[in-house]
Amino acid sequence: MSKTKKAEEPEVDEPEDGGEEEEEFVVEKVVDTRMKSGKREYLLKWKGYPDSESTWEPEENLDCSELIAAYEEKAKKEREEKKKRKTKDGKEKDGTDSDANTSVSSKKKKKVTEEEENKPRGFDRGLQPERIIGATDSSGELMFLMKWKDSDEADLVPARQANVRCPQVVIAFYEERLTWHSHDDDKDEGKGDDKK
Repeated sequence: MSKTKKAEEPEVDEPEDGGEEEEEFVVEKVVDTRMKSGKREYLLKWKGYPDSESTWEPEENLDCSELIAAYEEKAKKEREEKKKRKTKDGKEKDGTDSDANTSVSSKKKKKVTEEEENKPRGFDRGLQPERIIGATDSSGELMFLMKWKDSDEADLVPARQANVRCPQVVIAFYEERLTWHSHDDDKDEGKGDDKK
């Protein structure tokens, strides 16, 4: 999908054509950050959606600088507090150096992060698509946020892949958003008859 990345509630403008508004998604908070392929990404919790539908989004696609700044400030304070505790304690109760314990836990965290980065995404997961939750233009390419059957985790997938691999799901997504405009043909025909 990606959801449209707005930090605050969007203003509601009445559509000129009388059709339905495109669904906008609002960022509730920034949960985590990572580097992937040399680019910073943020894990976003979407307002009105469960944590399981949080998604990783590239920094350049985001329009929620206040939330990112708040997240970065909080992370900085946590790092400083951890550093203070480490220097204050010096050694753990069992007499071992806290730095040694920290390096082990850091290695575990690093391993989890590498596993997460190497984890298959999108259609590579081998799951069946259930529905498309939304769409976004990510770096000039149309992307769908795909909800998978038997999974709580959604992924961004390129629309070009979805069009080939699950065309019925794509059609259903567009049909849900289709708006019809009725045209009264009888009135138009009646106007022409009056001129005879």
